[in-house]
Amino acid sequence: MGKLGLPLLFAVITVAFAAIAIDALYAGRWVITIAAGGLAFWMGSFAWGGLRRFRR
Repeated sequence: MGKLGLPLLFAVITVAFAAIAIDALYAGRWVITIAAGGLAFWMGSFAWGGLRRFRR
């Protein structure tokens, strides 16, 4: 996979944390929603940064 492997891994982790946040939102668990949403945002920034470096 080369340079694309790490951004792809971070993208998958981002989707997983976003799914956890959405599920926790529907379950009424606000603390989990905020934490998982923050982690999804953080991992998403890693994925985006890796993809930007890959495109250069």
